[in-house]
Amino acid sequence: MRSQRVWGLRSRASAVPTADHSAEALRAAEHLARLVRIPTVTPPPGPLSGADAAVFTVYREELEAIYPRVFAAAEVETAGRAGLLLRVPGQFTERPVLLMAHQDVVPVPTDWAAEGWEHPPFDGVIAGGRVHGRGTLDDKGAMVVALEALESLLREGWSPLRDLYLFFGGDEESHGASAVEAVHLLEERGIEPWMVLDEGGAVATEAFPTLRRPMAVIGASEKGIMTLRLTVESLGGHASTPPRQSAPGILARALVEIEEHPFPAAVHDVTIEMLEGVAPHVARPMRGLLRRAGRRRAVLGRVMPRFGPELAAMVRTTAAITQLEGSPAQNVLATRASAVINVRVAVGSSCAEARAHLVDAIDDARVKVDVVEASEPSPVSPTGDDARWRALGAAVAASYPDAVTVPYIMLAASDARHVAPISPAVYRFSPLRMDKAQREAIHGPNENVEIGALGAGVVFYRALLTGDALGPSEPGRP
Repeated sequence: MRSQRVWGLRSRASAVPTADHSAEALRAAEHLARLVRIPTVTPPPGPLSGADAAVFTVYREELEAIYPRVFAAAEVETAGRAGLLLRVPGQFTERPVLLMAHQDVVPVPTDWAAEGWEHPPFDGVIAGGRVHGRGTLDDKGAMVVALEALESLLREGWSPLRDLYLFFGGDEESHGASAVEAVHLLEERGIEPWMVLDEGGAVATEAFPTLRRPMAVIGASEKGIMTLRLTVESLGGHASTPPRQSAPGILARALVEIEEHPFPAAVHDVTIEMLEGVAPHVARPMRGLLRRAGRRRAVLGRVMPRFGPELAAMVRTTAAITQLEGSPAQNVLATRASAVINVRVAVGSSCAEARAHLVDAIDDARVKVDVVEASEPSPVSPTGDDARWRALGAAVAASYPDAVTVPYIMLAASDARHVAPISPAVYRFSPLRMDKAQREAIHGPNENVEIGALGAGVVFYRALLTGDALGPSEPGRP
């Protein structure tokens, strides 16, 4: 295996448990482990360095080795710095389907053991019925199950009725420039995907109060994302003679005001649909409230934030303080203090409204508030009786029969937001079961995925690709 020779990781492969797992789940686990061992950390902005280009080249070669039928059947081209755009031709070019995932992963500290990792993050260890390592959930696991499903269908002689596109981004964790380029290529060619499916939701357990069944949450939209930089300037000088108010002190007061003045809660229609969907499956005291969620928006807006940050983020714009900068030395007064605020803008609001709220909360002209980058909330894709939504629900039912399928508004950002302008139906869902600890491990230590969840993910994509909804809408027509 070339990638293991390149990275010196052949000796790190682990024995796969054989009990209670299907052959396709075990195969997906081995393949995912191979891909985790290639450290495709998101490259910095600008042209790829030689080292980064080499890593993504090895990753592509490994994909081609693992999934030979997919790459033989597809037209393959590079999009952006490291994105891969594949087209598997169907009988019809109209109403194509686009499946998405991303190759890149967030970095890991050099002292990863001190961060709490139980296994080396890029060793792709298979132990305890799970694959461990960076990218197993975000997002190589989802990529693997989609490719496993397609490879197995092609092996059986299947071919898509309509064109099937696959896009694997190379820099999703850094604003998704590869996805922007891929969308530009599709737009130039007049291609408007009938349905798009990217990462986002999951088959979540421990996700909703008193709900004992898994909750398959499918993103019908996603929040906007905006980066703000707060800056305060002052004269500086020697630390032995500090002023009454320093630049960091003024900035600190502004940050406190931001946290003490959260955005107002507003329960969106998609969230109402989610709540009404889980209502029959929760404990009785909550059931009555959720069944009438559409008439209880104000109450829900007050109650949901009390159940933790996930539910709180579903009903309001959020602002997180992520980076701070001050003096360059311990005995020097800062002439400039700054903070970066990561804002996730609620669907139904806008980046301009979010910035205005924060400026009002700070209420200090000495604090400069600059927009570094901004992307508005995504349009809401069809749910209910729409054929595409039904297709997703049927695929969930085939792979996770006990799951409750509901729409939701994705809280994070994905490459899918760049595709929304050219497609009427963009969904965000990774068909992988995740408990609370696994969801918290995304971008953190001990990221892992269950082998059984990989098997179910393959079933999901096979059901989706072969389901009636992706067939012709009338004889001889896509």
